[in-house]
Amino acid sequence: MTEQGPDLNDFLCFAVYSAGNAFNKVYRPMLDALGLTYAQYLVLAALWEKDGLTVGQIGERLFLESSTLSPLLKRLEAAGHVRRQRDPADERVVHVHLTEQGRTLRRKAEHIPGCLVAASGMSLDQLRTMKSEIEKLRDAFNRHASDIEASQANAA
Repeated sequence: MTEQGPDLNDFLCFAVYSAGNAFNKVYRPMLDALGLTYAQYLVLAALWEKDGLTVGQIGERLFLESSTLSPLLKRLEAAGHVRRQRDPADERVVHVHLTEQGRTLRRKAEHIPGCLVAASGMSLDQLRTMKSEIEKLRDAFNRHASDIEASQANAA
């Protein structure tokens, strides 16, 4: 800490932010080779786990609003990786399905997690522990943000 206040390097949020930028530098060449952005890769990864998720389910899984997710899905559909289908029982619900091309892309992307582990220079156990701690932090912040939103809604 300096006399003027905390030093930027003391900010946990800056460490997480700059680590995210470093992640992107490692991911970018691999994803560029597949014609994907990181966000598109995450959407596909969610669908590789469970095909046919709704837009809402994908948003919950990735912590994304539908206003952010919809353009991503449109681009993935235009690229031939997914198809969107309205639920006949409820037109408001849209299911997202992998195409054959989207399923094939999974095999082309299988090497990516191993490359990230290798680039980290850490063991799988170390990475799992760090991931768990980051998830706890994320969940605590999300709970706090929800509490603030609820109190503001009650005050209005």
